[in-house]
Amino acid sequence: MLKCSKRIVTASTLILLGTLASGCSAIDRLSQIGETPKLNAIENPTAQPGYKPVSMPMPKPETASYNPNSLWRNGSRSFFKDQRAHQIGDLLTVTVNITDQANFANETQRNRTSKEDSGVTDFLGAKTLGAQAQKVLPGRFLQTDSTSQFDGKGSIQRQESLQTNVATVVTQVLPNGNLVVEGKQEIRVNYEIRELIVAGIVRPEDIQSDNTIESTKIAQARISYGGRGQIFDFQQPRYGQQVTDVLLPF
Repeated sequence: MLKCSKRIVTASTLILLGTLASGCSAIDRLSQIGETPKLNAIENPTAQPGYKPVSMPMPKPETASYNPNSLWRNGSRSFFKDQRAHQIGDLLTVTVNITDQANFANETQRNRTSKEDSGVTDFLGAKTLGAQAQKVLPGRFLQTDSTSQFDGKGSIQRQESLQTNVATVVTQVLPNGNLVVEGKQEIRVNYEIRELIVAGIVRPEDIQSDNTIESTKIAQARISYGGRGQIFDFQQPRYGQQVTDVLLPF
């Protein structure tokens, strides 16, 4: 019983904290009624909380050699200055071309009925005691009835196509010359903001002469496309429903 009471108190505390958190969020949303969603400030990606420099296996560094009386240097791509991104802070345009299509259908049915009855019919000779004494003695300790029925159906018919260009910033140059890039784009239309985030590792040789690279040639690519605003709020379950979905065991 003590453990059960502790669990009830813990669950009640979590529900209370979730309610308070949702209340603060609701106050923020109420203060923004009638206003367009605010754009995030332009920030240094390397200064963001949780940012970690990329560490990958690297070959042994090669020593650059110079030939006397020669205009050519080992490692140079041409006699002229290369305008493509090659150092920290340079900009690189990523061409995002994603086409996705998926169809899923699933149905689950579940039924369960349970009943528990626990008690003592003769508690330490209770029948030999008087009627008044028998009233204070325990009879049935526990009587429970439970019925559960679940019928879930779900289907997904998804077809997505994303074609856009995003300018990214070189945040790190790896020892083998590969570039770590990261870029973010925000577009606000009326009361809805669309966010596109692209990050990954690119090889300088894959960068085209116009300083662009296809998203399919980005290693460890992280591409996120989403939004926030009024439509996003309507598509999300209420905070109370999310809390109960996590806490309720049935």
